[in-house]
Amino acid sequence: MSMIAALALVFAPETDLSWLVGTWCDDRDEIAKTQTCEKWEPMAGGTMRGRTTVWHERFFTAERMRITVEADRLVFHAEPAKQKPADFYATGPQPAMSVRFENRAHDYPQVVRYWREGDTLMAEISLADGSKAERWTYRRETE
Repeated sequence: MSMIAALALVFAPETDLSWLVGTWCDDRDEIAKTQTCEKWEPMAGGTMRGRTTVWHERFFTAERMRITVEADRLVFHAEPAKQKPADFYATGPQPAMSVRFENRAHDYPQVVRYWREGDTLMAEISLADGSKAERWTYRRETE
């Protein structure tokens, strides 16, 4: 077996993030007049680009993100508006259609997690112990 084929076998389960690709939005909050959407592009050249957009009644905010394959793990890089960029690192083996990133040195969040429940994409941020969790439930948007 060639070295490239061996590496592909090692990385394949952790880098198959095709289940994350697409545009995903939560239900519009009619009281707060907000809606959050994420768009993830397919992995290309070891990088998967994403963008979170939060629509408010009269304005929106956006955050650029990317997931890269670096050495032996996945890295989630977030660039939130008006904050310093931060990197979070995949921890251990990842279950199918799920990925968890962690950076215990970061103030908040320390954990970024995505997983699928059927046709629904779930996203959650929290502290490393699971406290102060914020969760989003997204549905795929037609493009």
